[in-house]
Amino acid sequence: MLQKVFLLLLITVTSACSIPGSTPDAIYEHAPGGALAAAVSVDSSLAVVSSVENGIAVWDMQTQKQRYQWRHQGEGNNLVASTRIAFDNSYVVTSDRDAFALWSLSTGEPEGFWRIDESSIRDIAVSNQGRGILVGRGNGKVMFFEPQSGRRLEFLGHQEKINSVDLSPNGFYALTGGSDFMAYLWDTRSGQVVYSFTHPSRVTKVALDFQGRYAFTADSKNNARIWDLRTGQQISKLHYLQRQKIFSAAKFSEDGKHLLTGSPSRGLSLWDVKSGDEVSSWMVTPRRGSQPQSAVVYDVAFMPGRQIMSHSSSGLTEIWSY
Repeated sequence: MLQKVFLLLLITVTSACSIPGSTPDAIYEHAPGGALAAAVSVDSSLAVVSSVENGIAVWDMQTQKQRYQWRHQGEGNNLVASTRIAFDNSYVVTSDRDAFALWSLSTGEPEGFWRIDESSIRDIAVSNQGRGILVGRGNGKVMFFEPQSGRRLEFLGHQEKINSVDLSPNGFYALTGGSDFMAYLWDTRSGQVVYSFTHPSRVTKVALDFQGRYAFTADSKNNARIWDLRTGQQISKLHYLQRQKIFSAAKFSEDGKHLLTGSPSRGLSLWDVKSGDEVSSWMVTPRRGSQPQSAVVYDVAFMPGRQIMSHSSSGLTEIWSY
């Protein structure tokens, strides 16, 4: 059941500060106490950062000014652990374990808050104009929900918990990965599977190319693959020496030549789509005073002029050249 409830909006403006002694081209502190989740827009112009103390902050990356500050609830610590920005920068979707919210980036106002009674939310995604929201859950079910019409479709193809979801910009296609070793590309209009991608271990990360050319699926060991969505065939397998490598972020470049990924262990990598070879790699800055010295890369984006952007659990947005 979905229950729509009142959502409180708080708006404040603060300024970012720089952290000295870093190796990136630029570094901005958007959550001094560390971040619970973060999303960067495809065009790298916006960052949405969730933190316990400051709720959900929307940052303009060109001016480094905070545009909005939101909270799921009016009181208490913020627990939002997932957030995504629509491809057209129109809406943001945020979620904690039990509820998700849709926010307008043009007005800063909430457009809905829905509580899920069955199982916990594991990952979310949103389509252009907020027309569709994808919700992956711990019971293996994936819900596609249209806020304007109230239409709800349940995808039941997975047998175990969902770990990662993504949605095409138009909302017509969903990519989902679960602990049942499977990733599926499926049609949100019919619920029919378009392609199924089998892995030897649980699928921990999936990502769609926003132009509909590729899909990325990665499991919990050493299988990270790029697929051709015209044929369903594998294009490449990422080449790395680790026996186990987890990906926490992934985004394709506009020209389709590169894939940018982040990991839970500070790793940031640029890959050649056709060969699967690593082109460049970096280590994001760990949170100050954290032990061990680590950080989860929550999201990444390509920037003009051969630069990339990352945001991590350290609360830092960092700019890198390649």
